[in-house]
This record gives sequence, C-alpha cells and structure tokens, in this order.
Amino acid sequence: MKITIAGVVLIVLGAAALLYQGIGYTSRETVVDIGPIHATADRERTLPLPPVVGIAAVASGIVLLVSAVRKRV
Repeated sequence: MKITIAGVVLIVLGAAALLYQGIGYTSRETVVDIGPIHATADRERTLPLPPVVGIAAVASGIVLLVSAVRKRV
C-alpha cells in the first residue's frame, strides 16, 4: 500500500514539475545600509527545474505502481 501511495505522489509531483518548470520565491535584499537608514527590496526569483526531473519522477512513479500491482498478483 505504501508503494502505491509513493508511486502516485511521484507521478503528481513529476506532472507538476513538468507544468510549472520552476519554483518561484521572493527574497528580501538590503539595498542601502547607511547608519540609521535601511532600505530593502523584495526580489522575485525562480529556481528552474529541468524537464528531466519531471520525466524521471513520473517514470519512477509508474515503475512503483507497476511493481505494486505485480506484487499483489
């Protein structure tokens, strides 16, 4: 049962990685820091995910599902 759940999770995460192709996040950086004066800026950044990661996750999930079905038979 755990193998089946892991397979489904891998397939869902792999499909999401293929659709979004990156993880976006916001970082706060200090622009000016002169004595009592502080200025910060929010910068949006993206951590790119290569399509190979998504394909590998989907393929691994399929392998886990197939092995779980064969184990039951």
